[in-house]
Amino acid sequence: MRGLPVTAADATTDPGTTDTRTTHMLLDPGMDLTLRPMRYPHFFDRFRDAIRNTWTVEEVDLHADLADLDKLSPAERHLVSRLVAFFATGDTIVANNLVLNLYQHVNSPEGRLYLSRQLFEEAVHVQFYLNLLDTYVPDETERFEAFAAIENIPSIRRKAEFCFRWIDSLNDLRELRSREDRRTFLLNLICFAACIEGLFFYGAFAYVYFLRSRGLLHGLASGTNWVFRDESMHMAFAFDVVDTVRAEEPDLFDDDLADQVRRMLTEAVECEVQFAEDLLGHGVPGLTLADMREYLQHVADRRLAQLGIAPHYGSSNPFGFMELQDVQELSNFFERRVSAYQVGVTGTVAFDDDF
Repeated sequence: MRGLPVTAADATTDPGTTDTRTTHMLLDPGMDLTLRPMRYPHFFDRFRDAIRNTWTVEEVDLHADLADLDKLSPAERHLVSRLVAFFATGDTIVANNLVLNLYQHVNSPEGRLYLSRQLFEEAVHVQFYLNLLDTYVPDETERFEAFAAIENIPSIRRKAEFCFRWIDSLNDLRELRSREDRRTFLLNLICFAACIEGLFFYGAFAYVYFLRSRGLLHGLASGTNWVFRDESMHMAFAFDVVDTVRAEEPDLFDDDLADQVRRMLTEAVECEVQFAEDLLGHGVPGLTLADMREYLQHVADRRLAQLGIAPHYGSSNPFGFMELQDVQELSNFFERRVSAYQVGVTGTVAFDDDF
């Protein structure tokens, strides 16, 4: 259960000090710099959890996948090629939105600590995908084409244009003064949490775990496990922000906003289905377009539920390999890190909540 914000009036001050700050809300213009007394301790908890989850790209061994790449059918090679091309720029787009939009409008030093940490994690993901390209795609020309995917691959370009449209929606907003400004910010935040990190990336993860269920590309799947953990935490923080704003300004959350979010997610599903048509167009045994569409609709409904909005599709998860998602692999990961780095992660990992 996500914590509610602690207002300045409710916060406990340090001994011998008096809190003289004016109480304000999370999206009020300004740049609050005071961490004590802490107004949003649940954001700081997210930051601390993220630090415990530190990993580096050098810990991922992709070279073991090289033999598997030679085993792939032409259709599977096409799937991997397109998937790698999307990975090449996806996290960079998210990082740009963090810097250009989210950091300046979340008026909480605790929240900005987490966003700073998230920006670091996005950089690690970008490095991971760079290593992925260098390992999987030895030809320099092919690597260049992968990095230029948003320009020359229509299914990836459509997803990028969807992202850029929501980044640009906040271009002219230096401060969130009006009710409409704050709703625009919320829609940007929800888009990147629910549609991009919570749908586009989770669709990509499904292809990775499908291949692993076939006994292929375990190195990619191992690294993806760690990226998955990060992305789940990014979504959790973003939904914390949404819940906090909902508690402070409930009038922003009406039927019109819910309708806008449904339309946004519906468009995101169609973008991702077009990507699936591209990846699966050559016929990949064991993975159908109909199943992929149902899975994406299921994930979209999960995101709506996390936002307190009624499901739109009513679809179930057709992928058994996504429901369990190799809990043992992640358990071993945490055990390994506790013994090697003394950076333990506490709590449970509930994969069905996100997938």
